[in-house]
Amino acid sequence: MGELKIQQIFQHAMEEYTDTYFPNDIQRKVAQSIINCKSGKFGININICIECDHTSIHNNSCRNRNCPNCQALLKETWIDKRKSEVINTPYFHVVFTIPAQLRPLIIANQKLLYNLMHKCTAETLLELSQNPKYLGATPGIIQVLHTWGQELNYHPHVHCIVSGGGLSKDRKLKKSNKHFFIPVKVLATKFRGKFLASLQKLYDKKQLELFGKNRRLGNSFEWNEFRNSLYNKQWCPYIKETFNGFGNAIEYLGRYTHRIAISNNRIISVTENKVTFKVKDYKIKTERIMELENVAFIRRFLNHVLPHGFQKIRYYGFLNNCDKAKNLKIIFKIQGYQQFHSTLTGLTTAEILKQVWNYDINKCPQCGQNSMRKSGQTFHMLN
Repeated sequence: MGELKIQQIFQHAMEEYTDTYFPNDIQRKVAQSIINCKSGKFGININICIECDHTSIHNNSCRNRNCPNCQALLKETWIDKRKSEVINTPYFHVVFTIPAQLRPLIIANQKLLYNLMHKCTAETLLELSQNPKYLGATPGIIQVLHTWGQELNYHPHVHCIVSGGGLSKDRKLKKSNKHFFIPVKVLATKFRGKFLASLQKLYDKKQLELFGKNRRLGNSFEWNEFRNSLYNKQWCPYIKETFNGFGNAIEYLGRYTHRIAISNNRIISVTENKVTFKVKDYKIKTERIMELENVAFIRRFLNHVLPHGFQKIRYYGFLNNCDKAKNLKIIFKIQGYQQFHSTLTGLTTAEILKQVWNYDINKCPQCGQNSMRKSGQTFHMLN
């Protein structure tokens, strides 16, 4: 049961949570998926050894992107695809955060303002990168939205992997050195200006939901005071890591792309009433222990469920989905080679399991022969 600790929390307390709070339909679906994952509710597959008749029963996973048990395979295939997009330049991990004062407004307007965070982050990086003063080219950018801190508190921010090189307007490959090519203060000022200007437009068009803690902002005087205070805040993008190889950068970003708010390996213990888990304090570089009532844990966890259909991973610059294949063909031709090729594309799940984890689902645990075969049917448990 070690891998199912978060599932246990939901099993213990979801009913009480539902009686106390009002989860939306998406949150309810996530909770039910986690509770039912690998329980047989999503069906079971039966494998039989054709040599010794040994039978293995496998409960299906829920495959929900918020489930801690369902991300490993997706992460490995994602990393494999991204490695085939390597170019020979340094890479940088840049994180864009927003002032805490904006969080109540964002949580009340999630889809609208999460999209705005992605948009303003990408525009900031692209416009400054294209400036000859900095790079004079269009880099490749991968962005991932996260909404949590270590304590499961609400902390929306965008992780970016940015190539230290890209295509210029005349289709030449330009490269930076090992240092990030845009000053952090320039990034912060540009990002703040873009975000707040776009936010004002949304306000003017009455597209923002202003209720609860945000109700006072419906008053234009209060809004102007609020907006002006944000202009006076220090917005803090920061360069988290620098990589000499894109392969290393993608392995690193892979830890972020399919990460959920908290993983099972951070959970120390679960009882019927409370959960104990590890928390990293990045400021003082140490680890401490935190306890929450199960209901409070579920409430924090479900706060990070993204709106239906929202794309938390996005691609910009020469990795823009529309032109990526054409751009990479040009870059690889200039470089004279393609550094990595996908090794998992086209493989079945069984083949990926064997290649990545050396786990052979066709090997019989009883007789050791490569003789396990599906029974040909998937069975579903009755409710």
